[in-house]
Amino acid sequence: MRDRAAELLEWYDVHARVMPWRVGPADRARGQRPDPYGIWLSEVMLQQTTVAAVRDYWRKFIGLWPTVGDLAAAEDADVMAAWAGLGYYARARNLLKCARAVVADHGGVFPAERETLLTLPGIGPYTASAVAAIAFDAPETVLDGNVERVMARLHDLHEPLPGAKPKLMALAEAVTPKDRPGDYAQAVMDLGATICTPKNPACGICPWRDGCAARSAGTAADLPKKTPKKKTPTRYGIAYVARRADGAWLLETRPEKGLLGGMLGWPGSDWSDAPQPDAPIAAQWETLDATARHTFTHFHLELTILTARVSDGAAPDRGVFIDNSQFSPTSLPTVMRKVFDLAAATLRHD
Repeated sequence: MRDRAAELLEWYDVHARVMPWRVGPADRARGQRPDPYGIWLSEVMLQQTTVAAVRDYWRKFIGLWPTVGDLAAAEDADVMAAWAGLGYYARARNLLKCARAVVADHGGVFPAERETLLTLPGIGPYTASAVAAIAFDAPETVLDGNVERVMARLHDLHEPLPGAKPKLMALAEAVTPKDRPGDYAQAVMDLGATICTPKNPACGICPWRDGCAARSAGTAADLPKKTPKKKTPTRYGIAYVARRADGAWLLETRPEKGLLGGMLGWPGSDWSDAPQPDAPIAAQWETLDATARHTFTHFHLELTILTARVSDGAAPDRGVFIDNSQFSPTSLPTVMRKVFDLAAATLRHD
């Protein structure tokens, strides 16, 4: 049997996906090397997010902050606003912490070693391996959801995730080559994303179809097995949308810790089974008929929306009024943008 890594690299040389942060196999063969900053940025953005969603965000960040030093020097609020809509906002906070650590502790140069990368804020085992392999061609093994699926099918492994992760890592390590490990890391992820897909895998055109145990057994579509998830709970909350007579909006920056930490949003209640009213300003509040719904990783959220118009001299108990000319709904996280979309029509400024 031919070397599996060589088979996959041969396929990748023809079918590699084009991505703005990627140095393709032909350019890499001519000596061009990826920018570690761009690779790290893409890997952080890609955590639990699709390539399609990340492309424009990555370009925006590179345009605003072309180097890790530029990002480290950026204002927190500007970075959080640029991240708005991408979700999982702890990533944005860790992005800044990591950039500043690279500048402060490593002279603005990303370390090439996986173990050193692991000491940086927000970089876990997968990201450290991916950056080391893709940016520095280190022979590190990547294991994301795509690779787990590929390995489970290649070996017809029926042990469910997440318990099967150690076995899948061992299987992935056994295939990772010393030659062109950066290209191989991207190739095996591309294989999972485009051929060995979760549903309806295209086994007939897979470069690893010969010798794939799940294909032979007819079980590819059933793998990988996963431990059944618990029912996702629903939490409730109240969002207060107030607009001043001059058109300004009452907003607040959420606490650094917790969901949407450091993000701009509407003042609101706690998110729980029985949220307690906590109006940010004295006003005649009106309840909208519509409810803003959003799903986070571990729960669904339903927000009751209260709106109010207040006078120019009104003083809030918390939050600040932001002039309409300085306010952009696109700087809000998705759930807060949903609230705005529902409330804006009732608070149109004439």
